[in-house]
Amino acid sequence: MKVAVIGTGYVGLTTAVSLAMNGHNVLGIDLVEAKIVQLQQGKSPIYEPGLEEALGEMLKSGTLKFTTQIADAWEAEILFICVGTPESADGTADLTHVFAAVSAVESLHRKAPRDRAVVMKSTVPVGTGDRIAELLCEIDGLHVVSNPEFLREGNALKDALQPTRIVIGTDHQDAADAMEHLYQGVSATRVSTTRANAELIKYASNAFLATRISFMNELARLSGELGTDIVTVAHGMGLDSRIGPEFLRAGVGYGGSCFPKDTIALLQLANQYGISLTILDKVREVNTKQPTWFLEQMRKQMDDVAGKRIAVLGLAFKPETDDIREAPSLKVLEALQKAGASIVAYDPIAVDIVRPLFPKVEYTDNPVEAFIGADAALLITEWKECVQLDWEEIKACMAAPFLFDGRNAWPAKQLKDAGFQYTGVGRS
Repeated sequence: MKVAVIGTGYVGLTTAVSLAMNGHNVLGIDLVEAKIVQLQQGKSPIYEPGLEEALGEMLKSGTLKFTTQIADAWEAEILFICVGTPESADGTADLTHVFAAVSAVESLHRKAPRDRAVVMKSTVPVGTGDRIAELLCEIDGLHVVSNPEFLREGNALKDALQPTRIVIGTDHQDAADAMEHLYQGVSATRVSTTRANAELIKYASNAFLATRISFMNELARLSGELGTDIVTVAHGMGLDSRIGPEFLRAGVGYGGSCFPKDTIALLQLANQYGISLTILDKVREVNTKQPTWFLEQMRKQMDDVAGKRIAVLGLAFKPETDDIREAPSLKVLEALQKAGASIVAYDPIAVDIVRPLFPKVEYTDNPVEAFIGADAALLITEWKECVQLDWEEIKACMAAPFLFDGRNAWPAKQLKDAGFQYTGVGRS
C-alpha cells in the first residue's frame, strides 16, 4: 500500500521504517528540513537499536522516502499522524500539532481526493478522534482511525514489527478493511473497536504500567525498613500468573516521553468529567518523590555530600535509548549540584544531550573513569556498560567505597563481601 507518515519523531520514524520493511511504499513527512536531509542520508536523529541500519536498507530499496511537502503524499491511501502531543501548562495534552496535521491532510485531500484513512498514532485524549471525524464529516472519502502505538524505547523496532496487539478504532468498514490490509501478514491479536475505546486503551495501558512501578517503589521503601529484599519479593510476586514478572522492579522512578505525560493527561481528563482517579494521583506523587527518597538514603550513609566527588552512572531514562525526557538522572544531578557535590557522569549515548543542561558536571566516555577518586557512585540507568564492571578495579580506584544502586542491578552480596558500602532500593 501507499502510506504517508506525518511526523518523523520517535513513533513516526519507527512506524515508517517498520511499514517499509513489511513491503509498503512509505513517505515520511516532517516540517524540519534539516531532519529530512539527515533522514535522506540514512542517519537517524534518534538512537534506537537497529533503527538506523533498517532505515538505510529501506532507503536503498526505494520503499522509504522522506520529504517536507505533504503535497508529495497525493497518492497515499493511508496517512498516519505521528506528531507530538506535549504536556500543556495545565497538564492536558497540547493538540496544536495534531490539528495542524489534520488541516494539512484536509488540504491535500481536497486537491487529490480518493478513499483514504487518516490514522492517529499520536497519543491523544479520549474523544479526539471523534472530534476530528466531525470536522471532516463533510469530506467524502476521508475516514478517521485510531491506531495507538505500544512501542518500548530500546525495543521499538521489534515491537513495531512484532506487536503484542493491534488496536483499530473506527466506525467505517472501508477504513477498517484498509487497516487490515495494511497489517496483513503481521501476527498479532486484533482489537476492533471505537475510536474512543482505542484512545483509552492507550492511556489506560501506560497508566497501569506506571502504577505497577510506583507500587513497587513504595513497597521498596517499606522493605528497606523491614530488612527484607524487594528483589526477592518481586520475584515471588511475579510467579503468580495473575500478576506476572513485568514492571515489578523497584528503582529511582520512571521517566520517558509516555508514562509521566500520559498519567497527568489522564488525570486531567478525569478531572474534566468530575471523576477522581485517586490511585493514579498517588502513582504520580510516588514517582515524583522517588529520586528524592533515593538521595535521602545516600545522605543517611554519607551525612553530607558537599565537596564530595560523586559518580553518576547512566543519564537516559532507560537503557538502549538517548531519551532524557523526565529522566530521574536530571533530578539527581540538580539535587547533587544544589548540595555542593562535585559530579562526574557517564552514559554511553546521552552525554551530549545532557551536557548543555548541566555544563558544570564533568563527563567521561569511560564508565571506569567515573569511579576514579569518587567518594560515592550512583547507578541511575542500568546500561550494561554501567553494570558489567570489574569490581576489584573499581574498589581500588575509589576514594571511598559507597555504592548506591538505583536500579538494583549491581551484585549486592558480592559487593558487600568485597567491602563496599552497598545500598540498593528496598534491599536487605
